[in-house]
Amino acid sequence: MILNLALILSFQLIGEVMARAAALPVPGPVIGMALLLAAFLIRPALAQRVLPTSQGILQHLSLLFVPAGVGVISHADALGQSGLALMAALVGSTVLALAAGALTFVGLARLTGNKADAP
Repeated sequence: MILNLALILSFQLIGEVMARAAALPVPGPVIGMALLLAAFLIRPALAQRVLPTSQGILQHLSLLFVPAGVGVISHADALGQSGLALMAALVGSTVLALAAGALTFVGLARLTGNKADAP
């Protein structure tokens, strides 16, 4: 498990180095994840090896929200000053994301010919 975790973090590091060295607008962890996906496609045995470790990480994903919660609490004064604007941005972006997902679904259903309303 430690070796698998080191492998995942190594790909993240490689992506970070590539992003900074080439001044790419894409975050390093995203590049590392794409490289890890490419490695999984090239060597499926590698994907099977990392699978239990990645499932373990995903089972405890909620722990990653603890630092975000601490950050929110530590900046409570900024939240008090711009709380209304932040709430409007959160609600607005949520509504827009739901609308975009629904419209995409409807558009794809029309393109593929799937009609849910057909008798």
